[in-house]
Amino acid sequence: MGDNQTSVTEFLLVGFPLSPRMQLLLFGLFSLLFTCTLLGNGVILGLISLASRLHTPMYFFLSQLATVDIAYACNTVPQMLVNLLSPAQPISFAGCMTQTFLSLTFGYTECLLLVVMSYDRYVAICLPLRYSTIMRWRVCVTMAVAFWTSGFLMTLVDMLLLLLVPFCGPQKVNHFFCEILAVLKLACADTHFNQVVIGSGGVLVLVGSVSAIVVSYGHILHAVLKVQSAEGRWKALSTCSSHLCVVGLFYGTAIIIYVRPQHGDPQEQKKYLPLFHSLFNPMLNPLIYSLRNREVKAALRRRLEKGRPL
Repeated sequence: MGDNQTSVTEFLLVGFPLSPRMQLLLFGLFSLLFTCTLLGNGVILGLISLASRLHTPMYFFLSQLATVDIAYACNTVPQMLVNLLSPAQPISFAGCMTQTFLSLTFGYTECLLLVVMSYDRYVAICLPLRYSTIMRWRVCVTMAVAFWTSGFLMTLVDMLLLLLVPFCGPQKVNHFFCEILAVLKLACADTHFNQVVIGSGGVLVLVGSVSAIVVSYGHILHAVLKVQSAEGRWKALSTCSSHLCVVGLFYGTAIIIYVRPQHGDPQEQKKYLPLFHSLFNPMLNPLIYSLRNREVKAALRRRLEKGRPL
């Protein structure tokens, strides 16, 4: 680390520079969305744990998605809520670096997890007779360890480069959390190399992940078109619809943030768009899977019926 780095011991998160009334309104709205995120994903995790019919690879990966969504929201939203009530609250240097590290890790992990989930659907539809052989529990656990470890290692590269950069002021991070590019803007040195590494890594992961998902669903579509009955085609596609909705939300937002050309004030755009990853996507994912999945709805119905008084 540079010698000047110790001169900054804390950062100030600018958050959303709005009127006090608007900040209070956003606090109420975001608190509600955060509560729904925790409840929705918690219900998904509880159902998958308690319902033996959901002890399958597909729902194992869904439980991983719920875990990532809860972790991502808990990493960024509480600090944002505090700042809405008391603007410009300081966050320690170590706390800021930890938040940056965790947000990148969870983002990369979810990106890779969605690829694994698309592969699971590919095997289920294109190779149904071999599904139980290919998607053994040992394989599923190995894939889970692989995408968590990969997310950690990819983040580690970015963080090591970040920690080598000296910080000597200013301290105001123009974001609602310690997003790595917003933090880099405060460095007292040339960060062009860091930005190239971060941007290149993000684009490669996004392009590689989207390409893998497109290939998987290309094979799925080809297999579905071979099915003779319309009912059979619909049944096959319905097992993928929830995953496709989640993929569209996650990658659509990520591409808008990191890939598309920026117009107007790019920093302001990059500050508001991550709200989708922090609040809206984690809240919508369990709703998508519960509303569009008969097995999840059936498991929830059985649990509710068991809880009714006689």
